[in-house]
Amino acid sequence: MRIVVQEAPFDFGAEAAGFAAGRHDMGAVVTFTGIVRDRPGGSLQAMEIEHYPGMTQKALEKIAAEAVERWSLGDALVIHRYGRLEPGAQIMMVATAAPHRKDAFEAAEYLMDYLKSRAPFWKKEYCAETGTWVAAKEEDEAALTRW
Repeated sequence: MRIVVQEAPFDFGAEAAGFAAGRHDMGAVVTFTGIVRDRPGGSLQAMEIEHYPGMTQKALEKIAAEAVERWSLGDALVIHRYGRLEPGAQIMMVATAAPHRKDAFEAAEYLMDYLKSRAPFWKKEYCAETGTWVAAKEEDEAALTRW
């Protein structure tokens, strides 16, 4: 299990290729990459993501450890960026490896849902030089009920 919180961009291709490489006991690898989405009308200039390093790392490790245990994953990867990101930039990556595809898919969805709602990141969107904090969304909270 590897958890990375970084400001720099990551190479999705390299990360995906290296994830679970050489593991012949895994029958499925699922990957997901979150991207900064522009607002309707193309008004988003940037998103600023803030975090508290020690707290964030521990929270992500806990969420990933729960997924590894619940779905008996062979491996899990979470990369999450912080700092100023423009539309189209990669925010995060999740990868899961399991003997069977159902576990890999479910664990990846679990990780994505919990990262969206429970990871201690604070996001601010900038449009026309005005910054607005991103509030929690009901649909993101509701997504957690299935777990």
